[in-house]
Amino acid sequence: MIDSYFKITERGSTLGREVRGGIVTFLTMAYIIVLNPIILLQGVDIDGEKLAGGDAAAIAAATALAAGVLTLLMGVVANYPLALATGLGLNAFVAFSIASQMTWADAMGLVVIEGLVILVLVLTGFREAVFRAVPAQLKVAISVGIGLFIALIGLVDAGFVRRTGAGPVPVELGIAGQLRGWPVLVFVLGVVLLIALYVRKVRGAILISIVATTLLAIVVETVTDTGSSVTGVDDDGNLLVNPVGWNLNVPAWPSDVVGLPDLQLIGHFNLLGSWQHAGVVTVVLFVFTLMLADFFDTMGTMTAIGAEAGLLDDEGNPPNTRRILVVDSIAAAAGGAAGVSSNTSYIESASGVAEGARSGLASVVTGLLFLLAAFFAPLVAIIPNEAAVPALVLVGFLMMQQVTGIAWDDLEIAIPAFLTIVLMPFTYSISAGIGAGFIAWVLIKLSVGKAREVHPLMAAVAALFVVYFAIGPITSWLT
Repeated sequence: MIDSYFKITERGSTLGREVRGGIVTFLTMAYIIVLNPIILLQGVDIDGEKLAGGDAAAIAAATALAAGVLTLLMGVVANYPLALATGLGLNAFVAFSIASQMTWADAMGLVVIEGLVILVLVLTGFREAVFRAVPAQLKVAISVGIGLFIALIGLVDAGFVRRTGAGPVPVELGIAGQLRGWPVLVFVLGVVLLIALYVRKVRGAILISIVATTLLAIVVETVTDTGSSVTGVDDDGNLLVNPVGWNLNVPAWPSDVVGLPDLQLIGHFNLLGSWQHAGVVTVVLFVFTLMLADFFDTMGTMTAIGAEAGLLDDEGNPPNTRRILVVDSIAAAAGGAAGVSSNTSYIESASGVAEGARSGLASVVTGLLFLLAAFFAPLVAIIPNEAAVPALVLVGFLMMQQVTGIAWDDLEIAIPAFLTIVLMPFTYSISAGIGAGFIAWVLIKLSVGKAREVHPLMAAVAALFVVYFAIGPITSWLT
């Protein structure tokens, strides 16, 4: 009955391959349970509070739970070897660009709205129209820019790169141009280990690196008693800083390893609060940016997985395309409802396909493992930034590899792509990079007399970004 439902034999697979494939996919993407709290906790919401209340274990539990349920849904409904979890890049955009202008509940409400909008667009067939509106190479530039942004976040969070806070140079290597402190050494060793494992094609390299580096960090802290980077508050309310301390969690053996998942974030969203805090134009741009990333990441991922698995038809479409897109759209909204940012399809699913997975049964296995992982969320509290963020550097490299898909000898696309890529890390804003790229592309097309190549949707979005960049002067003028 299982074979018949999932079409395992029909797709040239076996029960053993599906189970192994599901396990491998989990191992290659389980790092998101650790990284999502790390990324989300870097930002603050409009009230100056840490995102999601600053509770890493709660974020980890909700991340695992959402990934488990949605991946199960993908396997059972769409019968496709594709796993879903909180999207890297998307969570950084939510943490740094959206939540800084509203409360966390408001930001999650926007994610829910974005997912529902995508679902409607999928059901009406409008998704393909938006897909065609944005030039393919500009989509590549967005992914590359997000990759550089993520890598920079990792370097800064580890203390390898630091803000100077004064003078003409905004950032520098370590402290006064030198790498100092045990935590930075742990980070460097973590990067070295991760690269060594990855180039040797070790499955689960990211997860292995995080675990091994965390154990090293615990030993280092036990021996050196380095302590936190923030040691307290003085009488004037200023933070007392230890520049060579651990930047997030101080590594130590956990008092609890297994426990009931802390699900306080589930349902922590406010659908309409964002409109009051950020304004209509900003909210529309945020929703569009999230929607853009979800659109193109998913369509590219499901096609790539299908190609590797040999599941595409003559026109390059995977089986059950509509069901895959529907589940992915539900995942975006569900991630917001769970309070952990938009969920999306993961290209790491390709590792399970390489192991032999060809059906949704592999996704069922991956989903069950994510649900089990929710009970081990307390372990997240012992993982310091320096042990987790080497993965961000590697993810940045992986996303950077797409840069070869841009025709750098074609100035009409190369200049907008360049602006998109460099402005994301330089401004610490994903939306700024996307907006600059869109505006530059439309202006260049108009200046060379190729207005007919500009899709009306693209022109409208570029106009919205002009308003977004000028919102300060416009607001001052109107008031």
